Amino acid sequence: MGNIKKFIKSNIPIVIGMYSIYKASQDFIRLKFISFLIRIIDFTKDYLSFKVKLSKNRNRIFRIGIETLYPCLNDKLEHTPIDYTYFYQDIWFVEKILQLKPKELYDIGSSVKTLGIISRIVPVIFIDIRPPEIYLDNFKVLKGDITDLKLEDESIDIVSSLCVIEHIGLGRYGDKLNHDGDIMAIKEIKRVLKKGGIFLVSLPVDGCDTIYFNAHRAYTRDTIIEMFKDFEIIEEKYIYGNRIYDNYDKEKGFGTGLYMLRKKY
Repeated sequence: MGNIKKFIKSNIPIVIGMYSIYKASQDFIRLKFISFLIRIIDFTKDYLSFKVKLSKNRNRIFRIGIETLYPCLNDKLEHTPIDYTYFYQDIWFVEKILQLKPKELYDIGSSVKTLGIISRIVPVIFIDIRPPEIYLDNFKVLKGDITDLKLEDESIDIVSSLCVIEHIGLGRYGDKLNHDGDIMAIKEIKRVLKKGGIFLVSLPVDGCDTIYFNAHRAYTRDTIIEMFKDFEIIEEKYIYGNRIYDNYDKEKGFGTGLYMLRKKY
């Protein structure tokens, strides 16, 4: 037992790496056997009980049987599951669009669902390295790379890119590996924005600058200010856990920063 503890202590980075790979594998192997068995038993009991009750109700006729089973085994929860980052981020985003009232919005790689809603308020030009097949009025889709936008210098009044820049150059979405991909993306945004133009952006924040390869980077507020030194911060908000705050808090660890920036004259 002592040898095992000694091995773990001397190989902490390797152990952490192996655990990270294990966690990633859960995307493909989500159901643990015991909990799966309990939920299947619970589902079967519900199905048999429901079928008996349905058979006694002669006023309604539905097709139901083994061939129509559709088990939903993970939804019996005390609280509705929420991705708090996207929940607060999307509310903040829509609020900014309503305040700014732009004639059109250029967006690079943000949530397609959110931009679909935004397109009901303002025309959207959506740019993504993996363009979605969407056909919707006021929603134009273009294939493009945030590090090499096919747009003229200083041609845009407002652009948004939420939960995107931190991924650039890590290869997660099929883009080329580039350790400065995030910096290149910011430079390109600066190039296409008019002087005084608005940039709505969100980035992961943390207690120190970190790369969670190949998911995303995370930054301290000081690093973000340095990266956007050619921009003025008009507003900033921070999401930690299930709440949104006005200030960055290094002690809270990992979170998401929301920023409304203006390109300096």
